[in-house]
Amino acid sequence: MKKYVYLFSEGNASMKNLLGGKGANLAEMTGLGLPVPRGFTVTTEACTKYYDDGKVVSKEIEEEIYAMMAKTEEIVGKKFGDPSNPFLVSVRSGARASMPGMMDTILNLGLNDTVVEGLAKLTDNERFAYDSYRRFIQMFSDVVMEVEKPKFEKILDAVKEENNAHFDTDLTAVNLKEVVKRYKELFKKEKGFDFPQEPKIQLLEAVKAVFRSWDNPRAIVYRRLNDIPGDWGTAVNVQEMVYGNMGNDSGTGVAFTRNPSTGEKKLYGEFLMNAQGEDVVAGIRTPQSIDQLKEINPDAYNQFINIADTLEKHYRDMQDMEFTIEKGKLFMLQTRNGKRTAAAALKIAVDLVAEGMATKDEAVMKVDPKQLDALLHPNFEPKALKAAVPVAKGLPASPGAATGKVYFEADDAVNAFKAGEKNVILVRLETSPEDIEGMHVSQGILTGRGGMTSHAAVVARGMGTCCVAGCGEIKINEEERYFLDKNGKKYVEGDWISLDGSTGNVYGDKLPTVEPQMTGDFAKLMGWADEIRTLKVRTNADTPHDAKQAMEFGAEGIGLCRTEHMFFEADRIPAMREMIVARTEEQRRKALDKLLPMQRSDFEGLFTEMKGYPVTIRFLDPPLHEFLPQADEDIAALAKEMGLTFEDLKGIVADLHEFNPMMGHRGCRLAVTYPEIAEMQTRAVIEAAINVNRKGMNVVPEIMIPLVGEIKELKYVKDVVVKTADEVIKNAGVKLEYKVGTMIEIPRAALTADDIAKEAEFFSFGTNDLTQMTFGFSRDDAGKFLDEYYNKKIYESDPFARLDQTGVGKLVEMSVKLGKQTRPDIKLGICGEHGGDPSSVEFCHRVGLNYVSCSPFRVPIARLAAAQAAIRKEGDLGQK
Repeated sequence: MKKYVYLFSEGNASMKNLLGGKGANLAEMTGLGLPVPRGFTVTTEACTKYYDDGKVVSKEIEEEIYAMMAKTEEIVGKKFGDPSNPFLVSVRSGARASMPGMMDTILNLGLNDTVVEGLAKLTDNERFAYDSYRRFIQMFSDVVMEVEKPKFEKILDAVKEENNAHFDTDLTAVNLKEVVKRYKELFKKEKGFDFPQEPKIQLLEAVKAVFRSWDNPRAIVYRRLNDIPGDWGTAVNVQEMVYGNMGNDSGTGVAFTRNPSTGEKKLYGEFLMNAQGEDVVAGIRTPQSIDQLKEINPDAYNQFINIADTLEKHYRDMQDMEFTIEKGKLFMLQTRNGKRTAAAALKIAVDLVAEGMATKDEAVMKVDPKQLDALLHPNFEPKALKAAVPVAKGLPASPGAATGKVYFEADDAVNAFKAGEKNVILVRLETSPEDIEGMHVSQGILTGRGGMTSHAAVVARGMGTCCVAGCGEIKINEEERYFLDKNGKKYVEGDWISLDGSTGNVYGDKLPTVEPQMTGDFAKLMGWADEIRTLKVRTNADTPHDAKQAMEFGAEGIGLCRTEHMFFEADRIPAMREMIVARTEEQRRKALDKLLPMQRSDFEGLFTEMKGYPVTIRFLDPPLHEFLPQADEDIAALAKEMGLTFEDLKGIVADLHEFNPMMGHRGCRLAVTYPEIAEMQTRAVIEAAINVNRKGMNVVPEIMIPLVGEIKELKYVKDVVVKTADEVIKNAGVKLEYKVGTMIEIPRAALTADDIAKEAEFFSFGTNDLTQMTFGFSRDDAGKFLDEYYNKKIYESDPFARLDQTGVGKLVEMSVKLGKQTRPDIKLGICGEHGGDPSSVEFCHRVGLNYVSCSPFRVPIARLAAAQAAIRKEGDLGQK
């Protein structure tokens, strides 16, 4: 018969998947002989069974819980529900991955109207007994019965006010009895029945409530953000209560073996005397520093110091510990690897190696790659941020902190910047490629619409610019150039606001920022990561500035240069528009001749910056209508500028309009229709490579043909490229190696990758479009319904942020296998947004890609993730 409940003494740290992190660590500490209150763990498998059975605790699990309670009673020497010798427990969640604050806890369970009187007599402390009871009623009512916590706090505040009590600790036993009485009255009013008095029912309902909390909204969001699968479930820990609220010789606290903010090797923490668990973090009273415990209770302090040292050495990592002192005696309630800032994570990892407590591989595994974002962008000054109140919240689309003056048009932002205004924030309903210059000069970008992979989000991340996207709490009026925050306050052009791209918060005033510090620890850990990883890391970069930034962050080439971004600059777009409106090939070639030297110069800049590393250049991809205005007044202005009638240009714009541009006249289809575009771009690439190679470099350009779905279209465009390239090389009298490959972004290309590989020398997986076309929805519109899909557990994560390994990943894996069958030496990479997502990087390593490519500011994240993927794969092989 399957076992669903384990005593702490039956488990150990290796049983984390079954007992959850908290349960496994309680079992491990018990095994180490540390002072852990006794108890048992209801496993994660019991939780998954609870959901499989339609949110019901089966009879067998219920009986096992009661049987284990009886065993625990024997060990402790107390009786659950017995007023003469009461045994009370805490009921806490404990998932296998740490999810602090996401799920629920109930303390003092087992109290009722008679047990509380027995507890008061037994301890000779009536005040303590009723303080514990009022806490239990509030917690149980909130967590289990869903009676809102503020309603109880209102009663507590009223009783404090009536009795001139400043703190909860100022209330007498009589006062607390009144609180209990009013709490029970509130409960009956809200629920229609009396507060449950049977301890066994309390226990079972509490277990169910913790299981339910696995699926509360904040837990679902936390799992999505931290790649925690929804089918893991949470364990439940039922543990003997020890009391920090028995008087001034009792207390409770939380401490870390090292400073979680800085990584300094010094005990860091807080405690409160005469308090219970939640009081320390609730802010009701100001806690004392852990150092002060030495003066209050030297014996408990010294014991705690020894235990902290034992635990850190045992787990070989910084520990986050919870403890209680009951009548002067120390108890350990929890230990886990502590959450820490990015800077602290780096310092602790490097220090542990220096102290001989960790290997380099182990140190590399201790830093969450996503945390590095915090080190690569400016941040708000901590005190100012703590005091600030958000006026709206959107999606944290690109990390960092930005403070500046509001502008609603890209041109206005550019003009302000040119006039000397360095603090610019661009506010748009949504951005378009034409906004690129305004985005480039902005410290931050705020949009009312769009998701985490919208145009604004993707471009901002590529630039390393702070961005808050999809902020539906603000109302933007672009025409009249103002927006209203969630409180109705109006912000006009030139007003100061601040954006936190790491949280999505918008602040209605100017907040000071500080530049991140690139420490020696950062460089050292990344050096270890580079020694370990086998997957190369390139960058997505369209300008020498982006390429330079990426090189500083350790990029080993460019995996995606989007040439269309080069055409939006003010001095280029007129020639581009001239090419688009041309009605003959001769007119088109005349316009392309104007663009040729500009493109050549751009490519020379990229090749020079990358110092011989590979550069993959994607030929023109977006549909041509994106380069033309859509509003009548803008069309009229452009028609005048180009010497056309309004009607003619309006007609061209109408002709170019597409019902589904994502699947329209774009990518290689443009080169099939207008081969002269591919000719010009090929000439620019090859001439640029020849020019820089004459200066002593050895560039091997990689020309990437986008949106291929059929080998014949790839061959057609490739023939144009090869003919043009070979002619340029021959005329220059030089030798130059170059490669022609394609972007796999259409499912048909993945399915026929063995054919495609006959012509393509490399594949680069464009997983943004591959995801759109595989799922059949647009990434810009998916935000309208994805939240419901998360809530209903249809999807666990955003497929545009984290690669869908089940479906899209299967296409990638198939392409790799088929491509290698045809061309064993084919080079394979990924250049979609997923190239900087750690779980997606691990997938790329696993299926045998040669490199990932991501925005410059995600390069360090990808480097670390690639190292961790190599370590994990080696571990898997070792286990086998």
